[in-house]
Amino acid sequence: MSETLEIEQPVLPTISPATDAEIVTYLRRSYKFAEVATLAERDALILQLCEQCEITVSDEEWQAAGDAFRTEHKILGVAETYAWLAHQRVSVEDWSEGIKARLLAQKLKAYLFGEVVDSYYLQNREEYQRVALSQILVLDFTDAMKLAKALREEQGSFCALALEYSKGKQSQENGGFTGVRFLSELLPEIVQAIAAVKEGEIIGPIHTKLGYHILRVEKRFPPELSETVREQILDTLFEFWIQENSKARMLSE
Repeated sequence: MSETLEIEQPVLPTISPATDAEIVTYLRRSYKFAEVATLAERDALILQLCEQCEITVSDEEWQAAGDAFRTEHKILGVAETYAWLAHQRVSVEDWSEGIKARLLAQKLKAYLFGEVVDSYYLQNREEYQRVALSQILVLDFTDAMKLAKALREEQGSFCALALEYSKGKQSQENGGFTGVRFLSELLPEIVQAIAAVKEGEIIGPIHTKLGYHILRVEKRFPPELSETVREQILDTLFEFWIQENSKARMLSE
């Protein structure tokens, strides 16, 4: 009669919260240090530029931004706020300074490029058209053809087939719906494929680097210069300006 071997499991030690030094060590060891360093350098650059341009934040603006942040993250009560801070491992001062830094960044972008947003939008208006889009993403062309045929012949619902077959995390979880997206956010192959189709029409399979997409445009929205679009344009212009200045500085060194 054979004996059952019992393997003694090691006792899991208590894991203490990582210190700042340990976090830095992990970032270096996991090759993520440069990525975080770049973000820190960009943040420092923004604060220096704000100081040069004498851009400041009033106490009222600071308070309003903090209130908006708490509303957005559903941390309205004192206890909820402190629980959130503890989870993030930051102090009230850290959080408050982060709010201020975000405000200063917004003000800097508006100071530098606020006057050219309208003209940029008019020149690139079509990039800001939005579509409500559904998709089923699969990796095999034969599977994609079968799904597209089934949808065109109404042998299954888009939602049910997406839940069962889609390999895209967002589309699989939401029954195919990927949300309302700007055309500029989509892959070029998809933008081209949906350019002239009617709402509700089945498109595809379309091959991209991600796999084979079966698409359906749920609704089209005409371009408009909303506050969201305005902020996106300011971000685009600011990032381009930073990149161009960085290139010029590297060439001069």
